[in-house]
Amino acid sequence: MTDHPRPHMTAADHAELALTLEVASTPKPGNVDRHRDHDDLRFEQFLAGAVGSRPGLELAAGDAPLGDAFERAVRGMSQQSGGNTQFGCLLLLVPLVRAAATDRLAPDGLRTVTAATTVDDAAAFYRAFEHVDVAVDDPPADAPDLDVRRGADAVPALRDRGLTLADVMAMSADSDGNAAEWTDGFERVFDAADRVLDDDGPVTDRLAHVFLDLLADRPDTLVAIDHGMDRARAVTREADAVRGDLDAAEKLADRFLDEGINPGTTADLTAAAAFVALERGVPV
Repeated sequence: MTDHPRPHMTAADHAELALTLEVASTPKPGNVDRHRDHDDLRFEQFLAGAVGSRPGLELAAGDAPLGDAFERAVRGMSQQSGGNTQFGCLLLLVPLVRAAATDRLAPDGLRTVTAATTVDDAAAFYRAFEHVDVAVDDPPADAPDLDVRRGADAVPALRDRGLTLADVMAMSADSDGNAAEWTDGFERVFDAADRVLDDDGPVTDRLAHVFLDLLADRPDTLVAIDHGMDRARAVTREADAVRGDLDAAEKLADRFLDEGINPGTTADLTAAAAFVALERGVPV
């Protein structure tokens, strides 16, 4: 029998795998995972969303405009019956894939990638909101015309102001965990990836551990939008009480599910950390 060399996994391969590993990891209190569904979102819909996002992830690994790659990934992700499964994950993964495909997968490299975005990229980002419903905070009081929920209708305002996608992210960085990563060189993502690499055991267990770490470190954006900042801070304290103990986290996961607590931004960061860990050689 002739031995054949193992084919190298591409950045797009790793991004799709990161999406599936994130949702397969359990327990992640409040999130859909392989043991828990929400009433309106199921595990298999996340798997379908990951597969559907693949064409956009491949564009991100090439030389397509970053905004177009993101919009295409979201459009593909949306082609399942659950609606928004991984919008925030893709917002982080698309620039990470571009950085990995161009040998710049490090904080300084991500700052270069995001700084190169254009007004057209921002317009594509806004158009992506027309594919799925996304829970977002209200726009700045002085910029109601830039509400992302307006979708393509907000594009003329973007062009009038000359705002790039990096500019749009900077406007929300103080209140949105994913936007903050765009402005900070994805530092939380890289730190979380280091924790995954330093851990042992199955990758899905490592990701469950890092999810708890991330949730315990900082209030989750989606929880704050849905339930208020006081409840989001309480959630971080509850996660901190069980970090490192997946058995205790199982009970917290059941309670958060009953209470409708869904730390979706923390899941986004976990998927992004999974991607970086895969690129850096975590075994699967």
